[in-house]
Amino acid sequence: MPISSLRRHGLLAGVLLVTGGSTLAADWSDNSIGYRYGTRFAEPYNSQDISKNILNFQHASGYKYGTNFLNVDLLMSDRKDDNAQEAYLTYRHTLDLGKISGRDLSFGPARGVGLTLGLDWNTKNDNSYASKKRMWVIGPTLMMDVPGFLNVSVLALFESNQPKGVSSRYRYDTHPMLNLAWGIPLGTSGWAFEGYMNYIAAKGKNEFGGATAPELNFDGQLMYDVGTAMGLGKNTFRLGLEYQYWRNKFGNPGNVPGSLAKTPMVRAEYHF
Repeated sequence: MPISSLRRHGLLAGVLLVTGGSTLAADWSDNSIGYRYGTRFAEPYNSQDISKNILNFQHASGYKYGTNFLNVDLLMSDRKDDNAQEAYLTYRHTLDLGKISGRDLSFGPARGVGLTLGLDWNTKNDNSYASKKRMWVIGPTLMMDVPGFLNVSVLALFESNQPKGVSSRYRYDTHPMLNLAWGIPLGTSGWAFEGYMNYIAAKGKNEFGGATAPELNFDGQLMYDVGTAMGLGKNTFRLGLEYQYWRNKFGNPGNVPGSLAKTPMVRAEYHF
């Protein structure tokens, strides 16, 4: 089970340490729990549309020298994906180099320059691949001058996996990723456009000796502030629609069934 696996590896304690410690020193922070659902998820080497229920915890905070972002998804698939359960954790810490140096590093459309470090971690208990991904990331980030935020990063990825049938952890070639992450309010309408886009270069041979392909992963959300109308406070409760387009998922080439996902979802979030 992914949750028990999280505990076994000590990552749950790490999550609490990150969120708790950063909140104590934070100038601002936001936590949320969420739910999303879709019926057209895809998994490589599986030609069927898969339904998934996804529970989510998210933390974002800012302090004197930068920002923290943590996302934990618990994904529950239907029988077309072995009724599998997956935990996926993403953490990013962005240091604001201007604030650290005491200099104004803004230029043109950028309001700041940063250095982003972080990790991805997952475990899945399906009967086929059973991913156990570990990935460290580091690279420069531009903080663009827009309402809300838009960060543009070029990150080096140090990724490994040990799926079912592989006796020891396999390390892919170090490879780059262009990452865009944004959260932009649409005026005073109560709507916001949020999400991320990753372009990930090929990472050499996979664990079984096959070639990998460049990935494109776009995940965008249109979210509406229902909480204000309900008297719960601004952006306390939000509802919206989400769409994910993922080409060459996990680096699998286009001739692999299930390597292309086009997934509409409904999404709800409670912020505290």
